Amino acid sequence: MTYNIPNTLTMFRIVLIPCLVLIFYIPENLLSIELQNLVATIVFVIAAITDWLDGYLARKLNQTSTFGAFFDPVADKLIIIASLLILIDLGRLDVLIGLVIIGREFAVSALREWMATVGKPGSIAVAFIGKLKTTFQMIAIPFLLYDHNILFIPIALIGELLIYIAALLTILSMFYYIKEAMKIIRNRH
Repeated sequence: MTYNIPNTLTMFRIVLIPCLVLIFYIPENLLSIELQNLVATIVFVIAAITDWLDGYLARKLNQTSTFGAFFDPVADKLIIIASLLILIDLGRLDVLIGLVIIGREFAVSALREWMATVGKPGSIAVAFIGKLKTTFQMIAIPFLLYDHNILFIPIALIGELLIYIAALLTILSMFYYIKEAMKIIRNRH
């Protein structure tokens, strides 16, 4: 591993994952559910900011690396999957939505892996719709983690709406990547 700021941020994001999960295992007499929600939201937002920041710094400081190219998306997937599983466990996310989002992550990762085995590594690049999907997920999850109204603003309802949009974008992006892969395979023959 190349030690630089972007890779350090990626590793930091990976370390945040068990912290995020463990917050909800602290007994309520030590940390109320309201504080668990707040702390988990802060941890997730920090992870989301480091996700953006490590990519920005890698390009800005010319510190891209093979390690970062591989582990940055892995860290993103892990923090999203951990958060979705927490939300399902807390009853704040429908299992079907969680399965759609998690299933897509595995399907697209498998598709990229398969493309590499047929001699086309890196041919399924991240598209705008994939970035948009991730953005909606990264915005929806803190709303669902926080789960309390702020004044009259229904935070959980906003999170629910955003996660449904993210799920739709998840499906659309998966079909986009499959279509792109099929074009590459057809052009090969």
